[in-house]
Amino acid sequence: MVLSKVELESQLHDEHQQISRGQLRDDSPLDASPGFQTLCIACRRGDLKLCQEMITEGANINARDAFDYTPLILASLCGHYEVVRLLLDSGALCERDTFQGERCLYNALNNRIRKLLLEYDYSKTTDPLQPLASHITSLLARPHPKTSDITLTVGPHSFHLHKMILSARSPYFRKKLSAAPETTSWKSSSAVAAQALETAIRYLYLGEVSTDFGATISMEQEQDILTGVDRLSRQLEIESLWEGMLDGGDRRITRQRRTDEVTKGRDQLERWYRENVLRHKVVIESNKAEQVRWVRDNAIFADVLLRADDTPDREEDEGSNDVPDQTRRANGFLGGIPVGPVQSSRSPSRSRRQRHSTLYPVHRAMLLRSEFFSAMFSSSFREAQETDYLQIISVDCTPAVLEVVLTFLYTEKAEVPLELAVDVLFAADLLLIEKLKTKAAVVISTLGSGNVSSGAAAPQGSSPDARETEDEAINVYDVIRAGWLTRVHRLEEFAARYLAYRLEDYIDEPDFADLIRESASRIVKRQETDSIELLDDIRYYLSERFRLRFEDSGIEEMLDEGDGRVRETIGRNDAPTDEAVDLAADGSGPTTTEASSSMSSVPEDLPPVATMRTLDGEMAGDEFAQEAVDYQVLLGKIDGLLERLRLDA
Repeated sequence: MVLSKVELESQLHDEHQQISRGQLRDDSPLDASPGFQTLCIACRRGDLKLCQEMITEGANINARDAFDYTPLILASLCGHYEVVRLLLDSGALCERDTFQGERCLYNALNNRIRKLLLEYDYSKTTDPLQPLASHITSLLARPHPKTSDITLTVGPHSFHLHKMILSARSPYFRKKLSAAPETTSWKSSSAVAAQALETAIRYLYLGEVSTDFGATISMEQEQDILTGVDRLSRQLEIESLWEGMLDGGDRRITRQRRTDEVTKGRDQLERWYRENVLRHKVVIESNKAEQVRWVRDNAIFADVLLRADDTPDREEDEGSNDVPDQTRRANGFLGGIPVGPVQSSRSPSRSRRQRHSTLYPVHRAMLLRSEFFSAMFSSSFREAQETDYLQIISVDCTPAVLEVVLTFLYTEKAEVPLELAVDVLFAADLLLIEKLKTKAAVVISTLGSGNVSSGAAAPQGSSPDARETEDEAINVYDVIRAGWLTRVHRLEEFAARYLAYRLEDYIDEPDFADLIRESASRIVKRQETDSIELLDDIRYYLSERFRLRFEDSGIEEMLDEGDGRVRETIGRNDAPTDEAVDLAADGSGPTTTEASSSMSSVPEDLPPVATMRTLDGEMAGDEFAQEAVDYQVLLGKIDGLLERLRLDA
């Protein structure tokens, strides 16, 4: 139920009071930065591509402009469904019982957008890091496959934990384990209650902590637990644990503190990941990769190596020694990898350059976020067995793609460049990481959308080369085949819409005909009455492309009645422009002489009026008549294509 205006105003007043007293953080701060203003403009226009670019650059999607509008309110108010979905997927707030959330629902242009807003609850919109936090917490209760490498004890109680997480989250453990990475146990003081240590561990593992220790705990026992928590928070240098337990407050304040703690934990994990995993990656010639021996007692606590090979067509102009500073060569003893020196080629010729592989020292505890690795490490396969040296597991992708995957698994961040988006999509599909696959699909369907989202088609008559350099940031044929192979319906919809808005440039290409034939063959035991799914989608978006411009113009009726009236209208509008017309035939206008005199007074420096021609070369009287004929021409070309392919649809 949507709140009334009086209730909204009262709620807004209470929120402002709490914010002014410092009790509550403003979820929608005022933002006058150029990047945020650009994002707001893109949301008004429905420009998906520009919205994605601004979000990637770090614009605050929950801020508000000078008129108290957030990007989500603007997109929902203007009726841009895809932009609303992109903002929600990116973490835009739309929570019920808040002023901005209710306002967004109230201003939604249609029920389709309002339903989408209601489907995105708190766990999806305001806590995008929850999947990462949930996985880290679940490691505490996941004995198989075994990923723990250190045991914390207090009295008779033992906790099997992970050095990597302890080192990333606690400055105390970071210093202790850096000095002695081979440590496998740590014993707490007997004066500390076991439940106090358990509370500290849950905090380190991004779990929720509270002062509710159960109904069976006496006041004296509760005091002992709190004293132990206080002592551990100071010893492990995690003072925010004790502060959070002392801080009460309402639901929103508690939620904000929880969100801040999870964000802080994610940032600590990301920092540790970049300073250890990426910093110690090894680039080596592919034929020597299997010779790498990395001992288990290493300084970054890695327990498996992932291998990614460069593509065979790696650019030859990259010098054999052009390796970034953060990349380590396997040259001598490095981080526990005793490998012999890599010999350079005797010949300086670049044509004899060896193919290279990159090895990443990673942690099974984080790889378990992938169902592929979870099944692998839980099986009896060779990769799941413990050996003297770390197992090397090959992943069928390039190092750049594997780094995107690893960054997502460790940090929940997925900054996917458009040029890698299709490869990341396939890698995420292979490794069964659905959320990363969705993010790659979003990048393709937004950054690769060109000007489709604004409702404009590509310039007519443009050559394929010009289209590729000026407009096409992706290969739409690769995208739709990727959508079919990875079962991502969003990409199929995007590709169909992309083709429909540029159909005049694609309809005559042999590759387009092959794509239609391939789409038809996807139906097993195809019958004559079966339609072609891709072609149905293209027809739908082609109708959308033209009919959106024909609303309230009378052209819709002309299209419905067929091509005859359109041609007749064009014929009436094609009167020669160089012949005199007697405008005074009914006595209401100037004579021919007066009209000629008036025309002669027109300034000569005015630009000439552009001639409008349809796709079949006919002259059109105006833009609407031109597009009405173009629509019929394109439908006719589709029918002609089907006849050539001998397909019924």
